[in-house]
Amino acid sequence: MKRTKITTFAAGLMLMATSATFAQTENAPIPKVVTKNGRHTLLVDGKPFLMLGGQAHNSSGWPGMMPQVWQAVKELHANTLEIPLYWEQIEPQQGKFDFSFIDTLLEQAHEHKVRLVLLWFATWKNGSNHYMPGWMKQDPTKYPNITGKIGKPIDSPSPHAEPTLDADIKAFTAVMKYLKQADPQHTVIMMQVENESGSWDTMRDYSAKAQKLFEGKVPDELLKPVLLKALNGNTGAGNTWQKVFGDRADEYFQAWSIARFVGKVAAAGKAEYALPMYVNAALRDPLTNPMANTYESGGPTDNVIPIWKAAAPAIDLLAPDIYLQGSERVLKVLELYDRPDNALFVPEAGLIADNAKYMYDVIARGGIGFSPFGIDDNGRGSTKEELAERLAPYGREYAAFTPIMNELAAWAYEGKIKAVVEHEDHVNQTIDLGAWQAVVSFGNELHPAENKTKADGRLMIVKLTDNKFVVIAAQCHITFVPTGANIGKAWQYLKVEEGKYDHGTFKPLRILNGDETDFGGPHFGITPTVLQVELITR
Repeated sequence: MKRTKITTFAAGLMLMATSATFAQTENAPIPKVVTKNGRHTLLVDGKPFLMLGGQAHNSSGWPGMMPQVWQAVKELHANTLEIPLYWEQIEPQQGKFDFSFIDTLLEQAHEHKVRLVLLWFATWKNGSNHYMPGWMKQDPTKYPNITGKIGKPIDSPSPHAEPTLDADIKAFTAVMKYLKQADPQHTVIMMQVENESGSWDTMRDYSAKAQKLFEGKVPDELLKPVLLKALNGNTGAGNTWQKVFGDRADEYFQAWSIARFVGKVAAAGKAEYALPMYVNAALRDPLTNPMANTYESGGPTDNVIPIWKAAAPAIDLLAPDIYLQGSERVLKVLELYDRPDNALFVPEAGLIADNAKYMYDVIARGGIGFSPFGIDDNGRGSTKEELAERLAPYGREYAAFTPIMNELAAWAYEGKIKAVVEHEDHVNQTIDLGAWQAVVSFGNELHPAENKTKADGRLMIVKLTDNKFVVIAAQCHITFVPTGANIGKAWQYLKVEEGKYDHGTFKPLRILNGDETDFGGPHFGITPTVLQVELITR
């Protein structure tokens, strides 16, 4: 049977090196996010890399918790572990740093052949300062929290406290300086700066210092015509926050203030060691444009992405944490964060089976990675069987993607992938492939004897040539319809091969024929399957 090599430029670069998840070499280039024609990829060891990630629970970043974390990574078939690094852990006493956990992580990641993304839990964690060192918490006058609108203290750090900013910069730069010399293999491929920064229970800081800034001039960076248009600013109404931005002034001021703070921390860290850096977002409803009194104000929500881009240029990308439910909302979020100036990355997704399908859309959009949250059992004493069952919806996908992850990263960067995920109404969806349309069926049409309630179908298709495709799918059915120059022509499958990729080469397991393709096209079960499909007209 014929074996097919991918021949694209990006894949060619990829094939010059091993497709192993982890290459221990001190000569490899530093990881970086690159952009071409509005599409993005993460380069690791100089080639496109797709993060099949898993994030540990918030309190699992301690040596004694790591055995269960690594067990979860193994069950998940992940190639990247996202794990917190706590400020209170790194600097328990002012000016005295403890990097022993970094050493532990690096040693164990080498052993398990897994990459790392470190999450800097520092000034902000979910809007609060709870991961600050104790010596800072004990001095709230020097390191203050936000003051609410009626003078009430808010459980959220002030972005206008210079001593807090200075202390965070010193700690983060110490981490990055140490990491540069301790990790020449680039085991750590990205850094998250803070965690879901923003404030709950108030739109902004109303302290005297903050109020003075709010009543002053809007920064010149936000008065550029393109930004004013994106933010619906009033160009002729003066230059104070209230006059320029009206009822959104409080939230926009808070976003600018927090973004400037976080951006300065990131810039200082990058000056020591220029790893890619991102900020994660606690989301708002992407469909209704609510006010910031209903969500975490000031973080990189979809409506303030332009402010964050202007205020924090050292941040490589803004990343959505997916805890919303329903395909319309989730797919809208992915659309909003997939921008020519922003690489799509989902660093957290709720660990529910329904979210696993969205990996397909992320990859098709050229996203650099995906990660469910809380993969370990968080000290609950789960059995290995319980852990495996909980992770199975993601583990099945990662097991299918692992042999082909470098190809997927390269194809996605080149814009060769399209995908669909099943919506709650189970309706068919159509993918335009130029000379063909792929019609994807879900739900009761696929299983007419069942009352299907789950919307878990998913499919991605890679266009190799006009008539040849790679299909990866589960819980759906695909057929093809001639279109374009093929309209009206009879057609058939020249060959449908089931198999897998190995070092860039497709290796067939079997040819599908008869019942597998005679009734319209291939059907996909619960386990994701890789097919290579070639069509002909007659």
